[in-house]
Amino acid sequence: MKSTPRAPHEMFHKIYDLVTIGSGSAARAAANEARRLDKSVAMIEQGVAGGTCLNVGCIPSKTLLAAAAIRFSALQKKFSGIDTSAAPVDLALLVWDKDQMIGQFRETYHVQGPSEAGIDVFRGAAAFTLSQNQEYVSLNVHGIDGITQVHAKNVVIASGASPFIPEIPGLKDVDYLTSSTAMSLTKVPESLLVIGGNAIGLEQAQLFSRLGSKVKVIEVATRIAPFEDHEISAVLAKSLNNQGIEFLTGANITQVKAMGDLVSCTVKIGESTYILSAEKIMIATGRRPFTENLNLNAVNISTGPRGQVIVDENLKTSNSRVWAAGDVTGGAQFVYVAVEQGKLAASNALGDKLDSLDYNVLPRVTFTSPELASVGLTALQAEEEGIPYEVRELPVAFVLRAIVSRHTDGLVRLISNSETGKILGIHMVGESAGDVIGAATYVLSANMTVQQLAKLWSPEFTMTESLKNVAKTSPIR
Repeated sequence: MKSTPRAPHEMFHKIYDLVTIGSGSAARAAANEARRLDKSVAMIEQGVAGGTCLNVGCIPSKTLLAAAAIRFSALQKKFSGIDTSAAPVDLALLVWDKDQMIGQFRETYHVQGPSEAGIDVFRGAAAFTLSQNQEYVSLNVHGIDGITQVHAKNVVIASGASPFIPEIPGLKDVDYLTSSTAMSLTKVPESLLVIGGNAIGLEQAQLFSRLGSKVKVIEVATRIAPFEDHEISAVLAKSLNNQGIEFLTGANITQVKAMGDLVSCTVKIGESTYILSAEKIMIATGRRPFTENLNLNAVNISTGPRGQVIVDENLKTSNSRVWAAGDVTGGAQFVYVAVEQGKLAASNALGDKLDSLDYNVLPRVTFTSPELASVGLTALQAEEEGIPYEVRELPVAFVLRAIVSRHTDGLVRLISNSETGKILGIHMVGESAGDVIGAATYVLSANMTVQQLAKLWSPEFTMTESLKNVAKTSPIR
């Protein structure tokens, strides 16, 4: 990331209206909002410009998943008369292609973008420092050329999150992968153990399975995708298992160790013990807020048990001049949430009134194939909240678009209030589930009833037709 050279004394004496710690999605949104308000802005970045989503998250993973899907499709031969095949993967070339695309994104949006917008950029690790002046907050930026002090009337902490590595005996002694490092491999491992069966682990498991690895997923919960509707996660598990991915659920790992060129993993399920081995092991047990070395105590900023920066509904921390946005707050780790929070944090910090976000209708997608996507309450959540509910289901095999496309794995579940008909949640496994749930988000936001949804126009031979069709079914509960 480039910045306009300045004399050190100019840097020292300038007091910015807003400074972001980080340059990812939340930070960029905050900085752009501040510039829109014609305020002076700086960003501090200690790593590669662009943050998690651009460099090691959504963009590289979805790029590689799209490539792997093409190979998988070529091996399936779903249509008579069309003979397709797929050669072994040149992963080094595929990763190079991915890196080229990311580099172009980075240069356009995270190097040229800030420069053209009039945003100053400081390279180095940020740390709050004690200041006697109550009119601004001071930060030390530890860069390759020494320490630069930066002052700001407002700071937005947007330092993101990093892979959480659980305490497993022997793990530190083996060369394990994370979702961040796995997408830079130059050779497809013959076999792979994935520790973690939620969104990141499932996406990575299918990626490497489709690239040619023999993959096993180990999950401590009793099912994969444990935070999703139980029927939906069961359908996904069956589909992925049919594609060759093996799952071990309710599993506790008691030991990891190197065995020659392989990694051995001792797993206990109930009273049984299993020893698994693979060429590579990947840790995909989630991400934890990254606040290490920020010296938050210097400015009395409170953090939670996972290191998250504690904020109120306006994204303000316990220090009135410091705000936080994105993954570092410990909330939903989605790029669209980070962007909206970054924009809101800057607006609240620099504007005349405070605002907040509504997270009640927040969609989520796991980009496996078939995709898993959800919005609103599950049946279990409705029951726990004491809401009278009913459930409707539609197998994806009954959706015309899925039939003609030969993508019939999946299920749509609609949860509604049994007394009022109001739709409480829609959950889906199936082709283009993310797009369908995108439409479902608008349905829930409009407080629609099942009866209203059933009467809406819907174009035939689209996957979104499944919303209308599931609403027309009779309740199964």
